[in-house]
Amino acid sequence: MAEQRERRRNKKNREEQPSEWQERVIQIRRVTKVVKGGKKLSFRAVVVVGNERGQVGVGVGKANDVIGAVRKGVVDGKKHLIDVPLTNGLSVPHPMRGAGGGAAVLVMPAAPGTGVIAGGAVRTVLELAGVRNSLAKQLGSSNPLNNARATVDALRRMRTFEQVAQDRDIDVRRLFSK
Repeated sequence: MAEQRERRRNKKNREEQPSEWQERVIQIRRVTKVVKGGKKLSFRAVVVVGNERGQVGVGVGKANDVIGAVRKGVVDGKKHLIDVPLTNGLSVPHPMRGAGGGAAVLVMPAAPGTGVIAGGAVRTVLELAGVRNSLAKQLGSSNPLNNARATVDALRRMRTFEQVAQDRDIDVRRLFSK
């Protein structure tokens, strides 16, 4: 009996702790599957999960109700987290192009105070990654899922100045000298 009370108390404490992860739903779609008895309705949710400190992921969930689809999307997004290199000005280190499906996204650094100048799913991914100053342009498809995946691809391929210097076997200060 005492064990059950302790378990309930621990469960209650876990639920009260605020999560460091933020979730934003990009898209909810009603999808149908034709089966022998007719059409089967379900919902697909595209969710972006991030901690605004350099980690972000995009997930997709499908269920018979919207809440279940969003919940599955959050779990999927946490499985596909990436680390994003950020500069001191909370921008990306260099321009990068990412692709996902038929979409391509160009992400570029911006001066402090610029803000995130991007549209749709790209803006959501950059904000939840912790980027505060950046320019981005969607190229190709306007599909929110593909644009979110293309943005994650661009952020995944970015490298810091330290990584570039290490790959070239030179000092970081030498990267900036003429």
